[in-house]
Amino acid sequence: MRQISMRLTALLSMAAKAAFPHDYRYGTNRPWTIAAQRLNPPGKKRRKVFVEPIANEDWHVVRGDTHYRYIGRSGDYRGTCIASEAPLLLKDVTLVDPTDRKPTDIEWRYTEEGERVRVSVRTGRIIPKPVYQRKDGIIPQQWKDGPKDTSPEDTLQKTYTPSLKTLEEEVMEKMNIQEDRRPRKSYWY
Repeated sequence: MRQISMRLTALLSMAAKAAFPHDYRYGTNRPWTIAAQRLNPPGKKRRKVFVEPIANEDWHVVRGDTHYRYIGRSGDYRGTCIASEAPLLLKDVTLVDPTDRKPTDIEWRYTEEGERVRVSVRTGRIIPKPVYQRKDGIIPQQWKDGPKDTSPEDTLQKTYTPSLKTLEEEVMEKMNIQEDRRPRKSYWY
């Protein structure tokens, strides 16, 4: 009986592990859906993406930049622009110039205030860094306090004084309740 239960647990643990090929393309769809199967048809091999080491000062893409790719490109038709998540080489990514909305190379320069900015090589315009947005959609720089928000001055005030009294004793003291009964002795051992 023990051998049968061990075989059954081993079989169940193997079934629980989903085995994907090493070149499986993970996406936002669940693996058993038709959309995921369309991304990974049987027999299709994907090219490996080789990662090249890049120095920190050479990074021109920052968090929040959006990148798109075109699908269905043929002849003089440029295709349909869609947002997609995939591993990319940094040399294959270009930023969009804000003046004419076309891809451009960039170089790093310093403003008169000493701030390091990205500048379009073609037009010389500054490409602004995107505003950092939290997962809940709040942009910290654009936050405005509402009537129910606590002010920074109130958060720094000390409003609680710790004591060794129980909650009941503190409430009775605040409400001026006199208790003439004495609690029984308790031993904590």
